[in-house]
Amino acid sequence: MKKKTLVAAIPLILVLSACTTVEPAYKDIGSRTAPCVDGGPDSVAQQFYDFRIKQGGSGIPNASQLAAYRPYLSTALYAALQKAQSQPKVDIAASPNEKAGAGSGDGDIFSSQFDGPTSASVDSASTIPNTDARNIPLRVTFTHEKDKGASATWKDEVLMVREGKCWTVDDVRYMANLDFASSGTLRQVLENQ
Repeated sequence: MKKKTLVAAIPLILVLSACTTVEPAYKDIGSRTAPCVDGGPDSVAQQFYDFRIKQGGSGIPNASQLAAYRPYLSTALYAALQKAQSQPKVDIAASPNEKAGAGSGDGDIFSSQFDGPTSASVDSASTIPNTDARNIPLRVTFTHEKDKGASATWKDEVLMVREGKCWTVDDVRYMANLDFASSGTLRQVLENQ
């Protein structure tokens, strides 16, 4: 009799033990001590590029520009930009075969094109099914309007990462298929600077 009661109780115990709440590991998104920008990954990316275009400039941001960009940048990208800022630039005269572009330190490092964009449109993140994602690559369509009405359009990819409750720019993958466009990623450019 005791055996039958025990056998009947085992499924009940298993069912009740399955009802406990356990926080999944993917919910642990770390923390962030720096200020951040409100919004989802696509909203923050759009705000970053709007701010970048408004601010102008090219190459690696100087100290004051970098401080202004800090709320948009991941801790790792911010540290890589600070490190690159303190290192000497590539001497083009000593390396004449260096390709013009983001790697030269004078062009726009946040997009494939040396001249940078005059407008940017970030694709929506609403098609990404995993709302608990820690990193999301988003396509960005750039346009550079030239003085005489001509324009160039290209796409790059921005990698957004979640730090605490903030979405931040962590890297840029250069994807433009244009002459003299940079290739690789922003992090690779900074490492090879």
